[in-house]
Amino acid sequence: MTQQPLPNIPLFKPKTDNGIPPLSTELALIVEITFLAVAILFFLMGKSLFWKDLIDNISINFLAIIVEALPFMLIGSLAGGLIEMFVSVSWIEKVFRQRKTRAVFLAGTMGLFFPVCECAIVPVVRRLLGKGIPFGAAITFLLAGPIVNVIVAASTAIAYKYDWAFVIVRLVSGYIIAVVVGLLLGRLFTRKDGLIPAWGKSVPCACGHDHDDTALPLSLRLRHAIEHASDDFFDVGRYLVIGAFIAALMRSTVSMATFADLMDSPWLAIILMMAMAVILNLCSEADAFIAASFRDLLPGSAQMAFMVMGPMLDIKLILMYFSVFRKRVILSLILVVTTTVLLAMLALEYLHVGLS
Repeated sequence: MTQQPLPNIPLFKPKTDNGIPPLSTELALIVEITFLAVAILFFLMGKSLFWKDLIDNISINFLAIIVEALPFMLIGSLAGGLIEMFVSVSWIEKVFRQRKTRAVFLAGTMGLFFPVCECAIVPVVRRLLGKGIPFGAAITFLLAGPIVNVIVAASTAIAYKYDWAFVIVRLVSGYIIAVVVGLLLGRLFTRKDGLIPAWGKSVPCACGHDHDDTALPLSLRLRHAIEHASDDFFDVGRYLVIGAFIAALMRSTVSMATFADLMDSPWLAIILMMAMAVILNLCSEADAFIAASFRDLLPGSAQMAFMVMGPMLDIKLILMYFSVFRKRVILSLILVVTTTVLLAMLALEYLHVGLS
């Protein structure tokens, strides 16, 4: 009797069933290791009298941002977990099954009822696409959902000491930009030429739960919701920590004269904050606290550019987009979102909207 060879099973199999390419996981690991090394270096520098004042200043700024932002990260994670287990995708699909143009405008407001941050929006949109919602509506929900929602509104209000101008402008800007981009890309691409061939396949969650099974006991569904919330909180928390550290480092090391120059060049400040938003990969429920830390240093339009650009386009989102869209759609999305956000923020600046 001949022995059958054992199957060649890799010890470490990259997780691709959640819609996130392995490259994003590798990039996150590199960033985390680099951040840990820098943090250890700063800890050792803090032991030196020469560096003590600088390190103390960075630590105070860092902790202030983290303490303010963490509660909203937790609330957002819990909301996402409850939506995952208690909101049926088929029900959402029925809401969107309207004429394409009307569905786009409706999609821009869905975040008010389903507050999902950008870290969880891509798998949700992919499942909705699998149910047949219009392409333009999916793009609009992808961009507007992480901005036009109640949790983001609350976190922005607290970060800006209840200056409601920032809250209103952020939500309105996010809605208008998302609708414009959704309408444009909805006309440029169809589902057939815009989505990858595997878009129609169901995307099981990594947890293995059947999220549409209403027969599950309430206690079990609540438990699964908390498990999802826990996973999201720790997955997203790394980006908040890194972003808060960079913001604290900039506030503590970059001279005030540099920011004064940027105050005189709003367009340059807007571009700088848009670039920071793409690089930092922050969660929309916490990024307002980073932006608010620059309130006395940068124009309001630049702070708004940070809070609008990040939830629509950052490094982790671009990598996740590859699990849904073809390359030409991603390239178009990058170009259109970047151009639209830049023009909108320049308009805010030169129309003298009350952001100060």
